[in-house]
Amino acid sequence: MQKRILYHIAFWVAYVLFKSYLNFESLIYSRPKENVFYLFFLATGIQSLYLIAKIPLVYTVFYITDQFLSRKWKIIKSIILTSLTFLLSIIIFLFLSSFIQQYIMKRPMENENFFSVPSFFYAFFILAFTCGIALALKLMRQHIKARETEQEMTKKRLETELRFLKAQTNPHFLFNTLNNIYGLARKKSDDTAEVVMKLSKLLRFMLYETNKPYIAVEDELKVIENYIELEKIRYNERLKINYTALIDNPTSPIAPLILLPFVENAFKHGAGESMYESFIKVEVRLENSSLYFNVENSKPDETALEITEKIGLSNVRRQLELMYPAHNLSIINKPTTFSIVLNLNLSSHAKI
Repeated sequence: MQKRILYHIAFWVAYVLFKSYLNFESLIYSRPKENVFYLFFLATGIQSLYLIAKIPLVYTVFYITDQFLSRKWKIIKSIILTSLTFLLSIIIFLFLSSFIQQYIMKRPMENENFFSVPSFFYAFFILAFTCGIALALKLMRQHIKARETEQEMTKKRLETELRFLKAQTNPHFLFNTLNNIYGLARKKSDDTAEVVMKLSKLLRFMLYETNKPYIAVEDELKVIENYIELEKIRYNERLKINYTALIDNPTSPIAPLILLPFVENAFKHGAGESMYESFIKVEVRLENSSLYFNVENSKPDETALEITEKIGLSNVRRQLELMYPAHNLSIINKPTTFSIVLNLNLSSHAKI
């Protein structure tokens, strides 16, 4: 509120100084022998007096405009009240002009008629100019404020949606991993304890790191490596895994868990649905903030025509749309292989 008042005071001070400068030029021409500082002070005093007519007019028009734009008043009522306000302001303006000329400028008024038709039109244009400038600035400020409010609401909506997507992804990952542990426990595998330990590390990461908007790309890759090691225990020799990573800047920021769902999907719908030997290939390259990510997995023939996008992939798709609008994601579904190719520019992520 205090900032708004200062803006209004600054406007009127700037307006008075501008009009005083224009009036000062004419005073110098008509009174060349007078002191320039006195003339400028005189011009400022005259323009300040005119504020008696201008300020009530401007703020009354502001109020009428607000009522009309908020649909509280009809157009006829707004026009009538604006006209009456202008008429009253013109009369006050002309009285002030008469007073200024007679008592401040000391001019004889015998032959002057300040209430003639030309004087009314002159006063109208002066007041309309002042009111128009003020109203234009007000509407422009309201437009900027409305745009900022809309952007803030959009940002909050996207933040809420992103938190919801992450909240869905984490339990989804946990559910799949617990199924793996359940399978190992039923077999009474000696690897069960090691799997639980690796899972606890992953959960610790999800608990403390995924709430951040961005993490270092090396941390995201560590999660992928830990997940791959966890899955290796489950599949033993039946699954061949080829993982390569070439990173020029390990500290580049990336949205957490934006890559892991693709790797998880490869295990679940590749090796997880095959009774025979299978493979998964994961390739990561980062150069000059340009990330190339490729995951390819084998799949049994019977799933060649049926790839269903579950929670993990659909969520990560939406997260990519929100965080990296310019991303490029290709899904290649062949009879015996399924692969995704993702290209991200890590330096041009969205501000959410």
